[in-house]
Amino acid sequence: MLKTMVKAALAGAMLAAGLSGAAAQDVTLRVHQMLPPQATIPQEVLEPWGEAIGEQSDGRIAVEHYPSMQLGGSPPELFDQARDGVVDVIWTVLGYTPGRFPKAETFELPFIMTDAVSTSEAFQEFVEKNAMDEFDEVHLLAVHTHGPGLFHTKEPIEKLGDLQGMKIRGGSRVINDLLTKLGATPVGMPVPAVPEALSKGVIDGTTIPWEVTLPLRVSELVNNHTGFSGENGLYTQTFAIAMNKDTYESLPDDLKKIIDDNSGMKLARMAGEAMAAQDAVGLKKAEDAGNNVIMLDEAETQRFKDASQSVIEDWVAEAEGRQALLNDAKALIAKHTAEDGAGSDAGMTESSSDAAKSE
Repeated sequence: MLKTMVKAALAGAMLAAGLSGAAAQDVTLRVHQMLPPQATIPQEVLEPWGEAIGEQSDGRIAVEHYPSMQLGGSPPELFDQARDGVVDVIWTVLGYTPGRFPKAETFELPFIMTDAVSTSEAFQEFVEKNAMDEFDEVHLLAVHTHGPGLFHTKEPIEKLGDLQGMKIRGGSRVINDLLTKLGATPVGMPVPAVPEALSKGVIDGTTIPWEVTLPLRVSELVNNHTGFSGENGLYTQTFAIAMNKDTYESLPDDLKKIIDDNSGMKLARMAGEAMAAQDAVGLKKAEDAGNNVIMLDEAETQRFKDASQSVIEDWVAEAEGRQALLNDAKALIAKHTAEDGAGSDAGMTESSSDAAKSE
């Protein structure tokens, strides 16, 4: 009887130790970002990503979502929040911290991007090849871009000269430089500030893709939207989904593998696809509202390209090796665009109506 009691006690102790070990491996990841939960990346990427790793870990990884900067700070502070362990995972715009990601900045240059999917894939490959040192303070999950950026304004932009003196919101130093070269007055601000700035007349318009017009209700605040002919969009912005390095390193190997399996090119493409799908929705919303959707013809688009060329030249001249980065970015974008069979008029989508295309 004594032996039986001892064995039972030992078994109980081993079971308790096992349960304690399992509990120690469980983790809750706090995901922090700037937009409301119904915005494209939070709803179509971050939430499914969290659900996938939760299911694949049999519940050992739980994900909590904190939209609209609910955990404090401002959008430009998100990357540091992940670095410092204030939160576990962030999604942020790299251009909100000027000069911090000079290699990643390559993809913001005018008229080199094509569509959200192909350019996101190209950007992921580019960073893995050329710019991982810019993310060595965090565990990088993925990078991506948005679709073709275009103008959304109170007054129509039908030619380059129409931009003269307009106060236009820009989302990064490269885009603000572009706006200056095109004759506008750039006003830098994070994207959540755009609706109030438009309503109060602080800005006359903004540069964002169609997708971003949805959560910001931009099609209700302005009536004019200007895109460009050809395969290349006016610009794109760059984004990162990043995890605190200590959080990642503290995971057991099997949970690290689950994170890894849902990172990299797979996650970059997922973000690009979500952006592209919502670009079509944003365009349709503007069309349904009867807004003025303008497609600049090839000749006028070329005038914009010519005026923006000095942005590229100035950026290349700032540091050694930048021409090689630009060449590689263009080659990767061309490669992924050809592989995806993508490419359409910049600022428009496959779902554009005939009426919109004829503007």
